[in-house]
This record gives sequence, C-alpha cells and structure tokens, in this order.
Amino acid sequence: MTIDYAKVGLKVGLEIHQQLATQEKLFCSCPPELFKDAPEIVFLRRLRPTQSELGQIDPAAYFEFQKGVKVLYEANRQSSCLVEMDEEPPHPMNLEAVEVVLTASLMMNMKPIDEVHVMRKTVIDGSNTTGFQRTSIIALDGWIKVGEKIIPMQAASLEEDAARKTGNEGEGKIIRYRIDRLGIPLIEVATAPVIYSPQEAQEVALVIGRILRDTGKVMRGLGTIRQDLNVSLPNGALIEIKGVQQLELISTVVEYEVQRQLGLIAVKEELSAKGIKAADIKEDFADVTDIFKETKSKVIRKAIDKNQAVKALRLPGFAGFVGRELMPNFRVGSELSDRAKFWGRVGGIFHTDEMPNYGITTEEVEALRKAVGAIEGDAVVFVADSIENTVDALKAVAERARELLTGVPAETRTAKEDGTTRYMRPRPGAARMYPETDIPPTQITEALVEKIRANLPESADKKQQRLAKQYGLNEKLAKQIVDSEYNPLFDAIVKESGVSATTVAVFLTETMKALKRDGLQTENVFDEQIKEIFRCVGSGELAKEAVGDVFSWLTINEGKTVREAAEALGFKMLSREELSIIVDRVIANNKTQIDKVGKGAFGLVMGLVMKNARGKAIPEAVSAIIKDKLK
Repeated sequence: MTIDYAKVGLKVGLEIHQQLATQEKLFCSCPPELFKDAPEIVFLRRLRPTQSELGQIDPAAYFEFQKGVKVLYEANRQSSCLVEMDEEPPHPMNLEAVEVVLTASLMMNMKPIDEVHVMRKTVIDGSNTTGFQRTSIIALDGWIKVGEKIIPMQAASLEEDAARKTGNEGEGKIIRYRIDRLGIPLIEVATAPVIYSPQEAQEVALVIGRILRDTGKVMRGLGTIRQDLNVSLPNGALIEIKGVQQLELISTVVEYEVQRQLGLIAVKEELSAKGIKAADIKEDFADVTDIFKETKSKVIRKAIDKNQAVKALRLPGFAGFVGRELMPNFRVGSELSDRAKFWGRVGGIFHTDEMPNYGITTEEVEALRKAVGAIEGDAVVFVADSIENTVDALKAVAERARELLTGVPAETRTAKEDGTTRYMRPRPGAARMYPETDIPPTQITEALVEKIRANLPESADKKQQRLAKQYGLNEKLAKQIVDSEYNPLFDAIVKESGVSATTVAVFLTETMKALKRDGLQTENVFDEQIKEIFRCVGSGELAKEAVGDVFSWLTINEGKTVREAAEALGFKMLSREELSIIVDRVIANNKTQIDKVGKGAFGLVMGLVMKNARGKAIPEAVSAIIKDKLK
C-alpha cells in the first residue's frame, strides 16, 4: 500500500525513554540491578484511583481499576528496599542521574531549568506500588539536527522506571510484578510533532539514541530503551503508541498506524453513506446459548460445559465491515475484540463476517441471525463467557462500533513485535499529574551547568572521524560502532586488550547482530565479561576464532567466567609442541598433494591445521611452525 504521507497530513512526535547506568536507583541507594532467582519477599495489593486536587479522576486510572485485579509483588533484598515497597518515604533525588540528564540535554541544545520539582503521575496498572510514577522536568526547548532538518526538542525529564510484569494467575485476576526494576533512573526526551514520514521517525530516533549513548551513562540490552510514538492525522486522531523496543520497528509501527487510521476513516465514510447512525446500535443482547447446545466449536463448547452463556449483538449495516483488514492481520473485528477483552475480561469475540468457521456451522449462523433479528447487510457479534463478562464485553463492542461512525477515537495503544498495535487504555487526562510532597526541590546551579558544559562527551560525528583515523577503521565499521549500543565499550576493549581494533569492531557490530538474530540473549553477558574475553585473546590465552563460541556459551551460562567457558568448550590453548605434532600429521597425510602444489602448499596446510586447532591456537603461531616445517 503506497501512501503519500504529506498528502494525508501525518504528524509524529517521539518520546524516548532510556535507563541510566548510575550507581544507585533514583530515590534510594539500592543498585539498579535485576534478579533472576526466586523472590525473597512477596506481598499482595490492590491499587485504587484517587481524585486530583480538583476532585477529578483520571480516565486511564479508572479504566485500570475497573479490571478488578490484584497485584502480587516480588522482591529480593539486594535490589529493592522499603522505598520500592512504598513502606518508607523516597530519599533525595540521585544527583548522578540529574547530571546525566543535564549532559544529554546540553548535547541537544536544551535550556536547563533552575529548580527541579518532582511530580506524581497516576499509574494504577500495578507497575508501581505507590499508584503513581515520579517524574521531573530537567531541561526545555532544544534542538537536534537530523540530516539537513532541525528537529525541536520539547523537554528532557528524569523519572523512575516501573516494575516489570512477570505473569498472571487466577485467569488474570492476579498480576505478578518484580520491583527490582522499579526506581531505576530513566531519561525521557520528547520531540515536537514535526516528523512527517515513518522513515524520518526512525532516523530521528536513531540520532537521539546515539546522543544518549554518547553520554556513556545509559544501559544497553532489550528493555533498557523504549520508544513511545504520538501519531496523528488531520481527519483521524492523536494516538499514543507505547513500548516500541526495537529501533528498526519504528517506521513499520508508524506506517501501520497510518494504514489503520485511513482504514477507519474509510469505514466511517462508507457506513455514513449507507445512512447508518450511532443511535442505530442498541445494547440489546440476545441470549443465544440454546442455539449452540450441540456445537462443535471448542471455545463455545467449553463455556457451555461450565454453565456459562452465549450472548449476541446485532450491528445494523456492518456486514462486510467487521472483517475488513486495517493493517496486517488486524481487522475492524480486532478493534471490537480488543475492547471486549479489556472491558469484558473475555478471550475474544466471534462475528458473522468470519462465519461459518471455528466449528460453527451455517445452520447455527442462520439461527443466530434470526434470533437477533438480523437482516441482509447486518453483522452479528457474539461472545461465550459468564453472563457478567458477556454483557460487559458486548457493551464495549457496541461502544466501539458507535465510535466507528464518528471517526478515529484518541487512545493509547501498545506496540507488538510485528509492528501492529493493540488497544491498551483510554488517553490519560489532565487529572493524571499532581505534585510530589515527599521530595524537596533540587537546585540546578549555573556553576553545575557550566561544569557539565565544559566536559561534554565526544559527539557521534567526531567519534566516527576519530575511530577511522586512530584505529584505521573503514568508514562502514566506524559508523557501525558509533551507532552500536556497544559504542562506549569499544575504546576500552581495544586499549585494555591490545587486540586489533578491526577484530573488536567486527565482533561488536556484525557478529553481535548475527548472534541476536540467532536468538541469543546477548544482554546476559556483561561489559566486564566482554572485556575479559578480549583480554584473554590479547594475552594469547584464547584464539580470536573462539570469541563467538565463548560469548555464546556465556549467554546461556550466566555468572560463569571466560576461563570456565574456554574450559567447557575445550578451547585450552595448544602448546608449540602440540601444534608441531598436528602440523607434522597434516603434512604426512597430505604429502602427495603438497608435493603437487609446491610453493602453494602453505595455504593448504594452514587451512587443514586451523580446522583441527580452531579456537585453540593463534594463527600467527601456526603460520610460523608451518613455514619452518615446509622449508
């Protein structure tokens, strides 16, 4: 589908969130570390929305409360304390984190504020034990250059990260969160909505991410950076899309959201042209359980066997529209289903645009249509679950169907791994934010700003030029290193290990990407372990050919050492005597061919020996022995 984004009036704003690599969390002295063992502490809570100072309740908070879930929090003593449990007031703000945000702000030409005031942002989905997230503005009104275009930067903020969700229990009635991530400092930077194409959105995010990495004070790995997108069309709506974790997915997410909104606009126009009005959609839910008493549908059969009900809703004039695709593998029916799942706590919906199917027969569909009074051109949506859930689900479906006749509803959506999005919650209102009374303001003095300004880190462009000149890297490798999340690590490895800069650069960029594509959890290996791998290569304890295998072994054997990896993989370096024996054997076994090749025999022997000694010998040492033997 080709779209003229300028013609449709696309506008995108970015909000980039990145965890900071500080010594302590934002409001306590716990280390910002995650744990993988069984929790030492668990406690159960249910969060409730509160009124703002004006007596208002945020709609997004009320939405979460309506789910009626409880939250089981998990913790250990190493990475959490009473602050994260909301049993102790927060400590003063982490000044190291403030300085990191100031550094990034100045690199984006922003103006620091004089005094930092912490605010509370209502969040009652369980991801914060307090029912709110603490956030504060550090700097405002800056700009960055992306290509030839100036992108205004609205603000840089410092906030605490949320707890991480680990699962559900009791059919979703209890949500489990680990609070080790809660309180890790996050920088949030926001652009103005001046991005006009999916590719431009991705390019802007790349430049911002590069600047954040240039500080040398951000974490890396999956989940440490999250990109939120604000996407709007003049005839559509402002949609906030949360949680895009992969940079290369940004353009796809924007592209699909534009497709979705254009599709919804087309549906509205076509339904209106047919004379369908919102008032035509009545909340008359027919009990059609008896129709499916002998059904072969597994989902409906399971519900009926549990003495649950099947209820149906007629959507006048909607035939053919419910099954219409809005973006890949996502239809108008998906819009209705998302609302039913969240508000009705059901697994999904059935609709007649996809019938007969899923074990449901033509006869059952005809009986269903008759039961709800559907005529030609009508669609029918039906749900199997408890009576309460089916009613709530169909109310949500009716509401979303009415919205189809008024346009694109403003809402918050969550990004999926394929670039599509799903309904997350209503857009938050103004009642969401209010002052934090437990933390005093923090002064940002002119002296502090000037001290940071005088010591700003090397920019990406300058670093790329330096890497090419200092280490002899080609332009492609130098750029890959600068764009890589391992950017700050490269210099340290080369200086400490003495290994060829090109070898290190290729591993940190091309090899690392290949390992990720193979499904390895590369974030399981810490920077110090990567340094140790190359120190062993530099000292001759490990062959450079073994680096990838050792790294891969460490990703699935967390907490182990490089030497343990080498030993487990059989990469103990061969002595000169052992190498000499291998060379003699290769020459003896291939004497006829060697005599035939003559002076070109070196390459033949070298290849055969390294095949036997891969990861256990330095090529230079093998080369010297072969040359000596062939004389």
